Amino acid sequence: MAHTSARPTSPHLTIWKPTIHMAVSIINRVMGVGLATVGAMALVWWLVVAASGPEAYATFYGWATHWTGYVVMVGLSFVFFFHLCAGLRHFVMDAGAGFELQANRLWAWATVVASILLTCGMWLIISVKGLG
Repeated sequence: MAHTSARPTSPHLTIWKPTIHMAVSIINRVMGVGLATVGAMALVWWLVVAASGPEAYATFYGWATHWTGYVVMVGLSFVFFFHLCAGLRHFVMDAGAGFELQANRLWAWATVVASILLTCGMWLIISVKGLG
């Protein structure tokens, strides 16, 4: 097959300018992997110490209620809400809507803002009502 220069070529990543919709889409995938990995590790740790007895659970509870535990839990909840909102954005796009540039940009910003608001709202409710 002969090579002709008239054939269109696929654009390289250096041609594209970074946009909010591109960033949200990429970050959604990265956060999905992080959420699955860190969330699974935390769940397995919790299940193991819950089955190991009161002393092991007290150690886990000490780490979970330390400020570093709260940072991890707030981070996991933000990642969860971001992944949820970005998934809804992709669901709408899979239905064939939201491909126009302005609509896509609006959905991308709405994903970021909604995930921040949902995280803050959840932790506000937790701080008012308590964890247990």
